[in-house]
Amino acid sequence: MSGWPTVRLEDCAEIVSGATPSTSESAYWDGDVCWATPKDLSELEGAYISDTPRKITRSGLQSCAATVLPPDSVLFSSRAPIGHVAINTVPMATNQGFKSFVPNGERVHAKFLYHWLRRNRPYLESLGNGATFKEVSKAVVARIEIPLPPLPEQLRIAEILDKADALRAKRRAAVAQLDTLTQSIFLDMFGDPATNPKGWARPSLAELLNGAEVFVDGDWVESKDQDPEGEVRLIQLADVGDGVYLDKSARFLTKQTALRLKCTPLKMGDVLVARMPDPLGRACTFPGDEREAVTVVDVCIIRPATEGPHPVWLMCCINTSAFRSQIAREATGTTRERISRGNLAKLRVISPPRELQESFVRQYQTVSDLRARQCASLEELDGLFASLQHRAFRGEL
Repeated sequence: MSGWPTVRLEDCAEIVSGATPSTSESAYWDGDVCWATPKDLSELEGAYISDTPRKITRSGLQSCAATVLPPDSVLFSSRAPIGHVAINTVPMATNQGFKSFVPNGERVHAKFLYHWLRRNRPYLESLGNGATFKEVSKAVVARIEIPLPPLPEQLRIAEILDKADALRAKRRAAVAQLDTLTQSIFLDMFGDPATNPKGWARPSLAELLNGAEVFVDGDWVESKDQDPEGEVRLIQLADVGDGVYLDKSARFLTKQTALRLKCTPLKMGDVLVARMPDPLGRACTFPGDEREAVTVVDVCIIRPATEGPHPVWLMCCINTSAFRSQIAREATGTTRERISRGNLAKLRVISPPRELQESFVRQYQTVSDLRARQCASLEELDGLFASLQHRAFRGEL
């Protein structure tokens, strides 16, 4: 262990709660005071926040007795959700979902506190109370104890973690660029499906899949049908990413139940289309599983005929903004949007020659293999970063 003293947060920083002016009073909004919400932090790349989508006026600030945090404060979301963290570079107010910190510069460095809060998010989340949603109160936040090495050591630790985090950010950016490259290759080879500059035939999806082996919804499998000891995996909406199979869920049912429900077994290469957000209509190909697998009713299964469209090409086509726009127009539902398989089948899709699709798939696979290596490297960096964080706050760096 470090041997450093532990100090309550209230003893090394001022704790500031946020507030929200009345949203019905126009005079309180569109001013010059930055006003942060937890959502703004969730979409943040990096540690620093320099601007906010919404701003309030000075009168709005006064109306709710909100405090403007000075630069180099540490913003901490204390509800919905708990644990987003950032450092502001400009004066900034927050909504009521924050318990932010104005560090005592003689005791704690903002970047050290930022990294400690990030490292201990699971612990901080466990402190939340509330029936509707969990929240960490100001009194609870005040009593949280952190290890506090001397300021020079705090700065050294923060710099090491910053450099490691920057490497992870570069790797994430590389992965994002590869995703963009795939889209660029598709548009270069086939043009924008919305304007169809290359003049391809534009059948409906049902017409394109005429003769397909499978074009059905997944199966209606209720909670009572599931069995954690079952030998058949139940693929969920959460497993279907935007062009990527995410492999997140762990739901199962027995073979006997799957047969009773007449479930459709998945095959490697099937195109899975999510009929619910987010985003609505995202598609990926199923890579196969060590177990037999089926999927839920809100996932559409497409298995083209051998002479039909290439599954990987079709997945990429479904994931274009042009096809997504069609999906959005046909979506139904007020609480949560969805698209029926019937409406999905009516949507128009370009139909270039199969050999051109296969040429695209070869290039796609090259990029996909590189992406997989980058993702594996990122996973390794994430593990190393977690180890660094652990060692840093134990005084072992």
